[in-house]
Amino acid sequence: QVQLVESGGGLVQAGGSLRLSCAASDRTFSMYAMGWFRQAPGKEREFVAAISWSGSSTRYAVSVKGRFTISRDNAKNTMYLQMNSLKPEDTAVYYCNSGPTLATISTDSWGQGTQVTVAS
Repeated sequence: QVQLVESGGGLVQAGGSLRLSCAASDRTFSMYAMGWFRQAPGKEREFVAAISWSGSSTRYAVSVKGRFTISRDNAKNTMYLQMNSLKPEDTAVYYCNSGPTLATISTDSWGQGTQVTVAS
């Protein structure tokens, strides 16, 4: 499985924006669908968004649809999550992962993630 490193988190005011990045260790990145997940304190990890290997298909959790945009640059082995109109309830550690299809993103193992904190 491709190795992934998340970055780009930080502290932002409600209504602000952040862009997260997920960098892959090698070119096999372009063969996989990719996804973002998040885990808030005291809550289970939840799905946020996913993108097909080509970038032509995406899907989002209802809670972020219209505010977040997932994208990827296969030439850079990197996936992104543009987060706009952030809300305090978006506060969480954000993780990325890969899988064969949009519907089968792995949830077996996780990296360190990147912390997003939205202040009210």
